[in-house]
This record gives sequence, C-alpha cells and structure tokens, in this order.
Amino acid sequence: MMQYDFDRPIDRWNNFATKYDEMEQKFGRRDLLPMWIADMDLMTAQPILDAIDARNRQGIFGYTSRPDSYFQAVCDWQEKRHGWKPAPEQCVFSLGVVPTLCTCVREFSQPGDEVLFMTPVYGEFFESVENWGRKPLTVPLKEDDGVYSVDFDAFENALKRRPPLFILCNPHNPVGRCWTEEELRRMGELCVQYGALIISDEIHSDLILFGNKHIPMASVSEEIAQRTITCTSATKTFNLAGLQAATIMFPNQELIDKYQKFWKGLDVHRNNCFSLVAVEAAFCHGEEWLDQLLAHLEGNVLYVEQFLRDNIPEIVLHRPQCTYLLWLNCKALGLEGDELPRFIIDEAKLALNDGRGFGPGGEGYMRMNIACSRSTVERAMARLKAAVDKRMGR
Repeated sequence: MMQYDFDRPIDRWNNFATKYDEMEQKFGRRDLLPMWIADMDLMTAQPILDAIDARNRQGIFGYTSRPDSYFQAVCDWQEKRHGWKPAPEQCVFSLGVVPTLCTCVREFSQPGDEVLFMTPVYGEFFESVENWGRKPLTVPLKEDDGVYSVDFDAFENALKRRPPLFILCNPHNPVGRCWTEEELRRMGELCVQYGALIISDEIHSDLILFGNKHIPMASVSEEIAQRTITCTSATKTFNLAGLQAATIMFPNQELIDKYQKFWKGLDVHRNNCFSLVAVEAAFCHGEEWLDQLLAHLEGNVLYVEQFLRDNIPEIVLHRPQCTYLLWLNCKALGLEGDELPRFIIDEAKLALNDGRGFGPGGEGYMRMNIACSRSTVERAMARLKAAVDKRMGR
C-alpha cells in the first residue's frame, strides 16, 4: 500500500493555478489565503503521474485516438463505486461538465425557454442557461437548521410551466447534500410526468464523506434513465481539471447524435494525449489514493467544525455529506450585502466564494475549499477567528 501525505504544503504560485494567479484580479489583493475555486492544493495519485510521465517520454504528441479501454474504465468505476453500470457505447467525451451543460442547453431547448434548477447552486448553472438566451427557472431548496431538502410542491409547480430541461446538481454544490433514492425518484418521476429532460451534473459523485452514498439519477429506474443525461469526470475527484476531460452518459443514440453534431462541427471531440492516459489511470489505479484523500478531507471538515464551535459561534457549519466545499452560515455576523465578502477579504485575509454567487438563498453564506493541507486550514481558521474577535470586541 502506498501512503500519501496530504499534509505536505505545496507552493502553487508557480503552477499557473487559477486559484492563485487570478486571485488579485477577482478579490483585489494578493495577500489572501486562496480557498475559493474548486480544485485541490494536493498532489494527484502516483499512478496518474506515472502514466503521464510514461506518455511524455514517448516524445510525440500528435492526434490521439481513444481506445475502447478508456470508456470501459469509466463504466467499471461507476459500477464499483456507485453500483451503476452505464454502457461504454453510450459514453461521449467532453472537454468538461460546464461545456456539456452549455451544449445541452443549446441543443435541447429553444431561445427564450425556461431551464429549471434548484438554488443555491453552482453559479455556472446560471451562465450556462443565460449565455444561450434561455431563462433560469429557479426553485429554492428548503433549509431547516442547516439541512437542505427539496421543496417538492414548488418543484412540481415549476415543472407545470413545462421547461424542457431540469439541471440537477447531484451531489449538491454548495450545500453538501447527497440526494436520497426517494428524493431522486420523486424528482425523476415528476420530470417524466411533465416531459423535462434531466441533465444530472454528478462531477462531485466520488467525493462522498462520512459514510454517505452517491446514487446516480440514471440508476433509480429505467423510465427515469431514459430521460437522463449524466455528466461525470475524473477531474474533480483526482484534481485533473487542467487536463479538461469529462464523460457524458446518454440514454439513446438520438441524443448522442444531436450532441455530437455540435461538437464535431467545432472539431472538438478528442482527448489530448495526456488526459487520455490520466483518466484511464485514475479510474483503473486511483482508488487507494481516493480513499486516503476522503479520510483527509473528513479530518479537515471535523477540524473546522470543532474550531467554529469552540471559537467562532457566529459562523455555523452543518457537516457536509460530500465535496470538499464548506457552506458557512455567517448571518450572525450581522454583515449585509457586500459587507460580508469585504470583511472576509480585508479583515480575515481569505479568498472565499461569496454565497450570493450561487443564486437565491446564498446571501449571508461563504463557501470555503478545504482540499488542502491541515496547516493551511489551521491558518485560515486563525485568520477568521482574529477578524471575528476584533469585530465582536472580544
């Protein structure tokens, strides 16, 4: 067994990392701890590095074909980790999940259509819809003491407006929910009833914490599967976002053909030579690394949870079931509008995501990425405590 050291700090200032290099542009200063964009300040699995090294030593980086073993590895991983076995012939390559969302909106709806999703949610859902001249049809999640659930009455009322698409975040970013089979079944059956195609963003599906379980929407029933396009990727799981590779599972050839026509029209339908070997290595040989990563993430979550409870009672964290993204309720600080993000930036010296960027329901929240060394999390908590203590006169 190989032992990974996730507590070794890594300097990413020379990594061309968006999280670091674009921080000053986004937050107005460079002296912040960057804990915003959703990638990890952690080294990926050794088998992935070895596969990329071996490919690099070949020294030729021409047009790259995709062997059958590539999608077979993706499907075998889904079966092993989530008990769902998609067919390799129903899998399609994509540059990423967000480009896929954009393409599905473009190809499977019409300008002026409403597209349904639940908020607060990953902000790119809004852009994927609005950039193609469609309108977000948002349903707020119900929140009870930090626990989020689906408002099925509001959800059905929205579906009665006959949106052609429902974009599901499963598991949910930023609120950290793994949807239950019962919740997914009710959502899916309502979409079947009202004729909405389901686009299920399952990019966080491998980052499941504390004994929770991810259930793919397409695994719930055959009827629901026939209306579901599933978006997956190794990039979030194994910190490979810069390699730009996702896999999309379709229910039928008609949808595949329509989707592929757009991408092939741009001549964008191939892996690059490094994403090809990296993704296959991840799904064939990365499980040991992932299991150790999840234990590390759980430890970071528990540390933040206890630290807030002991030192910053004004900020509340409900323990997430998934992802490495903490949804911090900062409402008790009494900061309105722009005051909260400005306080986090200028007083706490942290670069976090403003909850308002996730749509209705995000006001008063900040999202923190704890996929980093424990020492980085400790530094962040110390900065946050000093800022809040000063504000509260402690």
